[in-house]
Amino acid sequence: MRRRALPYDGEAARKHISRRDPVMRTIVKLCGPYRLEVRGKPYEALLRAILYQQLAGPAAAAIERRFLALFDNRIPQPHQLAELADGEFRAAGVSRQKMGYMRSLGDDFAAGRLSDRLIARSADDEVIEMVTQVKGIGRWTADMLLLFCLGRPDVLPVGDLGIRANMKAAYSLPDLPKPTEMEEIAHPWRPYRSAATWYLWRRGDIVTL
Repeated sequence: MRRRALPYDGEAARKHISRRDPVMRTIVKLCGPYRLEVRGKPYEALLRAILYQQLAGPAAAAIERRFLALFDNRIPQPHQLAELADGEFRAAGVSRQKMGYMRSLGDDFAAGRLSDRLIARSADDEVIEMVTQVKGIGRWTADMLLLFCLGRPDVLPVGDLGIRANMKAAYSLPDLPKPTEMEEIAHPWRPYRSAATWYLWRRGDIVTL
């Protein structure tokens, strides 16, 4: 998927969370510049999210290559997902359950209930409500769409285990934080919770090296 420029001021986000939270200031110093990458369009991002669900990276990438080869190595149009035979899905390694999810996504885009333009123009809460109506897409996937495809600045994925674990470690919490506790800790980061989220992930990568 093609990368795009971050649609908000990443340096302002970095300075804001550093200034408002001393714990985050330490993490920012540890991790360096803010480099969250934004890429793709909503339809292709959601299709890929379904394809990668519950699979290790290399296995999912292999299935993705076989699946895209059915469409001359291009992202299939929504209507093509309905036209593709079950056997072709299965031959590419796509499970029966994911086949249903992908067709559900294709149906919603083909019928106009969803579109890249509609999603891009909608508020965060509206995006979450819209895309979680699709079979197989839950809140975590919706949050990842907001963060890495739409580039929204104020996303806190409270269901992400990595964020919960790194928040527990960074803030010396006795247990993994619940969503309400995460919201309280993250309140000073507004309106740039996406930057703090990225730094918590990055902290986990560095500390566990």
